[in-house]
Amino acid sequence: MTTIKVGVYVDAENVLRCGGHGLRYDTLLDFILSQPGAVLQRACIYQGVDKERIQAEDLYRTSVHGFQRALRDGGWKIVEKPVRWFLQEDGSKIYKANADIDMTVDILTQARNLDRIILVTGDGDFTALVEELQNQGKRVEVLSFLNTALELQQSADQSYSGYLVPGLLPVRDAPAVPWGKPGSRIRGSCVHWDAAGHYGFIRLRLESGGSLHLSDSRHPDSPYQSAFVAGSEIPKTFPQQYLAQRQAILEFDLFESDRDPDSFVARNCTVITSRYAA
Repeated sequence: MTTIKVGVYVDAENVLRCGGHGLRYDTLLDFILSQPGAVLQRACIYQGVDKERIQAEDLYRTSVHGFQRALRDGGWKIVEKPVRWFLQEDGSKIYKANADIDMTVDILTQARNLDRIILVTGDGDFTALVEELQNQGKRVEVLSFLNTALELQQSADQSYSGYLVPGLLPVRDAPAVPWGKPGSRIRGSCVHWDAAGHYGFIRLRLESGGSLHLSDSRHPDSPYQSAFVAGSEIPKTFPQQYLAQRQAILEFDLFESDRDPDSFVARNCTVITSRYAA
């Protein structure tokens, strides 16, 4: 089997601002390394740290250091970016910890030893970097959550929604049933909607691994499955015409079909986001 050297780079501030709070970094690595031949070469997290709070607040210092220690134990390198505070016209303060330059320089420097590069960010400022890496013959993929720049998605060789990776983010009020088992609460995206019949099919992943480019769940080697969803299970406030465009990510309870034990149905659906365009 051909070895594929992989580097993954996480823009932690973007992840936190755009729906990725609670991201499980061990699951992220499992997902990335589940691809055939993948060997991890670099795993870097760019994290904003408020140095003044580190000195002044015991709880903040303990939280930051504990988080970093756990990540280092899991094989991640932490690159700290100092938080800078800015005063707005209305008198309020906002902070920024921009990792763009550091990430870009590191990736360009390290790219010669990599075959596949995964950017965990939705920041459109990385679009030029993606295109430069592709010109060097690298495969570049993007994993993100909310507010992903469309130009970044379109430039990447493949774009993933982190909401759809099994176990990557916690599911609120989920039953004590593992992701993908009947009775579990999971996420997926609608790939077909019959407006006249008032039903559709949700594409989902029961577990990490498999050939991700085989997106048709009917293919025998596809890691994807389908779940039937009735229109009555979709929130009434959500315009169902957007479902067919796969702009909505649904969270739902997964059950085996009463008619076919090898098929699934989705019930009690909620819409997580309709901004992500797959």
